[in-house]
Amino acid sequence: MNYRTHIVSSLSEIGEAAWDGLLARQAEANPFLSYAFLHALHESGSAAPDTGWQPQYIALYDGEALAAALPLYVKDHSYGEYVFDWAWADAYQRHGLDYYPKLLAAVPFTPVAGPRLLARDDAARAALIAVLQAAQEAMDVSSTHILFPPEEHARQLEAAGFLLRSGVQFHWLNRGYANFEDFLATLEAKKRKNIRAERRKVREAGVTLRRVRGVDAVDADWVFFNRCYRHTYAAHYSTPYLNLDFFRRIGASMPENILLVIAERGGRPIASSLVIHTEDTLYGRYWGELEHVPCLHFECAYYQPLEFCIEQGIATFEGGAQGEHKMARGFLPTRTFSAHWLAHPAFADAIQNFLAREAGGIDEYMSELNERNPFR
Repeated sequence: MNYRTHIVSSLSEIGEAAWDGLLARQAEANPFLSYAFLHALHESGSAAPDTGWQPQYIALYDGEALAAALPLYVKDHSYGEYVFDWAWADAYQRHGLDYYPKLLAAVPFTPVAGPRLLARDDAARAALIAVLQAAQEAMDVSSTHILFPPEEHARQLEAAGFLLRSGVQFHWLNRGYANFEDFLATLEAKKRKNIRAERRKVREAGVTLRRVRGVDAVDADWVFFNRCYRHTYAAHYSTPYLNLDFFRRIGASMPENILLVIAERGGRPIASSLVIHTEDTLYGRYWGELEHVPCLHFECAYYQPLEFCIEQGIATFEGGAQGEHKMARGFLPTRTFSAHWLAHPAFADAIQNFLAREAGGIDEYMSELNERNPFR
C-alpha cells in the first residue's frame, strides 16, 4: 500500500483525535504517549527546539486516516534520555567526528517502555520503519536511537538492521495483597523490619501524608509541587527539565492519570511526589522536598504509591530508571530494550562489538539480581 508521508514539527499538525485514536490501537500504550502529555512537553518549552529537542514526527497517512506515526526528535545533546550514549559521543569527538545532531525516538525525560512505532497494523509498521530508514539516510545525522520499545518492536528493528541494547529497571507486582502489611508479610524479615523502621522515622518526625487525586488538585498544589521539584534539582546542582507550565498543563488535560502525595509537618507542606497511573499500572515519576526528613523520600515516592496500588487493585508499579535499592522494597528486575543505528560503518562495527559484550554483562547482572530476590 502507498502511504502519504508527513514530517511534522508539532503534534497539532496531526491532531489530538487522530494521534490518540492511533495510540488506542497499540498494545502496551501508556499515558506518556498521549497527545496531552507530549503536547504539554512541547508547548511548555520543556522539550522544544530551544532546549535541544526538535520534533520531527513521522506520520503516515492512508488517504485521510493516520496509519502510523513515530515520536521523533532531532537532538544536539543526550540529556533526558536514560539510555546513556555519552561514551559514544566522546569517541566520535576524539576522532574528529560530529555525534550531534542525532535522531531520537522516545518520550522526553521518561524512561517508560511503550510502543514507539505506532501503527494500525503490521504493514503500516513495516512502512514506518522503511520511512525512518530513508529519513536517517537522507538527513545529516550520526545515528538514530529508539528508546524503551517493547521487545516485539525491538526485534522488528533488529531485523531491519538496528543494533539492540538492553538495560534493567525495577518493577513491583501486586499479588492481590489485602493491605500494606499483607505485602510486607511476603518479604524477608530484615527487609520487612527496615521498611517498618523507615516509615516509623517519618511518623516520629511529625510528618503526615495526604494523597491528592489529579481531579482534586488545585493550582496551589501544582505551585507547591513545582517548588519542591525545582528545589531538589538545585540541591543536586542540576537544572530541572520540567516547569510549572508543564505541570499545570498535565494537571488540566489528564487529571484522571495523576496522583500527588503531599507531606506536611507543623501544618505546612514540606515535600511532594507525583505519580502517573492507569487502572493497571502506576509509574513513579517526580519528587521534591523543601526540608529534609530521613526516609521521607521512600515514604512519598514508594510506600504511599504502593499503598495506593494495593487499595486500587493496580497490578504493576514501574519504579523508573535504575536503582537497586528498590529491590529491598519489593521491586524485581525487568529487562528493557533500545535500538540503535549508526551511519559511520566503522563506529557501527565498534558499537556492535561493545553491545555484544555489554549484553553478556546484563545477563549476568540479571542473574545476580534474581538471586537476591527480596521475598521469603
